[in-house]
Amino acid sequence: MITDEHGLKYDGIKGIPHSHHNGQPPKTGDWRTFKPCINKDKCIKCLSCFVYCPEAAIAVGKDGYPYINYYICKGCLICAAACPVKAISVVNDLHAEHLRRKHD
Repeated sequence: MITDEHGLKYDGIKGIPHSHHNGQPPKTGDWRTFKPCINKDKCIKCLSCFVYCPEAAIAVGKDGYPYINYYICKGCLICAAACPVKAISVVNDLHAEHLRRKHD
């Protein structure tokens, strides 16, 4: 563990702050209202969505296609904007709809 001059702790490599989540990203997917959905029939495996996702919620499967980890995805939809062939559609997230009805 490295501690810098500001008191921040790092996991052996300066620039990567110490994680309090046992190395796993926190589950933040319940924050979103909309979610991206990848259409494999349109996808050309360019992986722009993977590169541009700010939360690292998109990974690449064994088949070479990207897939979305909805436990991490916050629904920013940058992936949909980055897709050159518009293979990522935007849909209402059903859990968000359920939460809205619960509070009405």
